[in-house]
Amino acid sequence: MLHSLLVKLFALSLASLMLSACVSFGSKPPPQLLTLSADSQPDTGTDLSSESLPSLIVLTPGVPRKLANVRVPVQVDDTTIAYVKDAQWTEAPRTLFQRLLSETIAADGTMFILGDGQYAVKPGQRLMGELLDFGIDAQSQEAVVTYDAILTGGIETPARRQRFTARVPVRSIKAKYVAQPINEAANDVAAQVSNWVKAQ
Repeated sequence: MLHSLLVKLFALSLASLMLSACVSFGSKPPPQLLTLSADSQPDTGTDLSSESLPSLIVLTPGVPRKLANVRVPVQVDDTTIAYVKDAQWTEAPRTLFQRLLSETIAADGTMFILGDGQYAVKPGQRLMGELLDFGIDAQSQEAVVTYDAILTGGIETPARRQRFTARVPVRSIKAKYVAQPINEAANDVAAQVSNWVKAQ
């Protein structure tokens, strides 16, 4: 009987090992998550009115497949994409960039900024586009952020389009070194877009 019990335990252990080799029950999270921080943002307690300011809705940008996750892409060459080991954003890049862009445009208090789904106030203009790059260029050892922006107004106002990009050197393509240069590049692009929107 003891022999039979040992055989059953051995069989169960073997089956468990085989299952664990074939099935993943969740990946181990990285030791830290990455996020963005806006260089410019509205002052706390600032009271704005949509009646006295031009309004703008900042839509979450579209992204290519390489950015449709929370990992940090590395453009190895013209046709190859890899990802930085153990580097992961707190949210999808498109969400992080939309929030950073909104904060930057709203910082000086000259526009009433709305986000996705905030349709209670009719926007005077809409800012949409595609976040094309939000990662590392391995060949140049730089963080690269590129945003293809489209600004639309009323029915009689022609839409305007412009591409913005920024590059910041990266010390090393490792998890602890990539967030800051990407953050700098993202803030640079956001500032460029803010100036462009307000100049229209």
